[in-house]
Amino acid sequence: MNINTREISGKWQEYTLKNDHGMTVNVLNYGGIITKIIVPDRDGKMENIVLGYKDYADYETNPNFFGALIGPVAGRIQNASFELNGKMYALDTNDGKNQLHGGSTGFHQVIWGVEPFETDSTVGLKLSHKRVDGEGGYPGNLDVHVTYTLNNANQLKLDYNAESDQTTAVTLTNHSYFNLSGDLKNTVHNHHVTMDSGKFVELDEGLIPTGKWRGVTGTSFDFRNGHPLHDGFNDNSEQNKNAGNGYDHYFMFDEKQEQNVIVQHSDSGRNLTIQTDQLGMVMYTANTLEDGLELTEGLSEKHLGVCFETQASPASLHHEGFPSVILEEGSTYKRQTLFSFGVENK
Repeated sequence: MNINTREISGKWQEYTLKNDHGMTVNVLNYGGIITKIIVPDRDGKMENIVLGYKDYADYETNPNFFGALIGPVAGRIQNASFELNGKMYALDTNDGKNQLHGGSTGFHQVIWGVEPFETDSTVGLKLSHKRVDGEGGYPGNLDVHVTYTLNNANQLKLDYNAESDQTTAVTLTNHSYFNLSGDLKNTVHNHHVTMDSGKFVELDEGLIPTGKWRGVTGTSFDFRNGHPLHDGFNDNSEQNKNAGNGYDHYFMFDEKQEQNVIVQHSDSGRNLTIQTDQLGMVMYTANTLEDGLELTEGLSEKHLGVCFETQASPASLHHEGFPSVILEEGSTYKRQTLFSFGVENK
């Protein structure tokens, strides 16, 4: 187990976490961005399985949120405003009239404090950030701590913690785009996903939740027994078309399975399992990813990655019956997501 650090353009640091089996995770202090995750395929070949920019300067704008820590509120906030305890809060807009992923002061564009650590069986980073009351329009002084921990079982654990001196809105996640083919050899069309979810949130044409849940039975949103992502890419249903021919929807977990999500790629043999204490997750299949961006292993294209954004739902700010993003004054926000990487033999 070890940690290496290097300077990026004299202003950022990139930390490389490496376990005893050669798995590595690269993280920037800027945005808490995961730039690479390198894991073996079934033949032991080590390759990168997340999307990242070839030129690190592109992370300064990062409109696709590659690999970033997202907050204070992950997802879209309708009309960039919400009411809390009888007071209206106006936020900045960066997605039409809505706010996406925290807006211009989002956590994906701040320099985090970083404290590396090593134990006998783990290596990791403790990231910290303080948001002052009123920044970005949000109430409360918010202390945020996120810990990335890599172990020798090829597991990457993300622990999220936050405390506020006022009641506020918080839900944090990571926005890595996974592609298990390795070094971006293929799109994620043939990634086979199994998900413990019987319902998802209906979206309007602007990708804003309507306030309604839909059952997955009989649709391409039914991943309970697993199917490839291309089933949704090729589905002409209203919900798939609203998302740009794919998925950008919040799924509620049934909590019937130990693993909330299982992702398999038969050609490489790689698999990814996700366990979380969040009640649900946005699955986004890079439907609006533009062509031609220079990434670490080639050029971008639609459906080149898939994000598993474990989080609560910002729809709860405007509708009843959704996992809440409200953090009460004096309470502690505490959530965990575990990504486990493995291989399957033919």
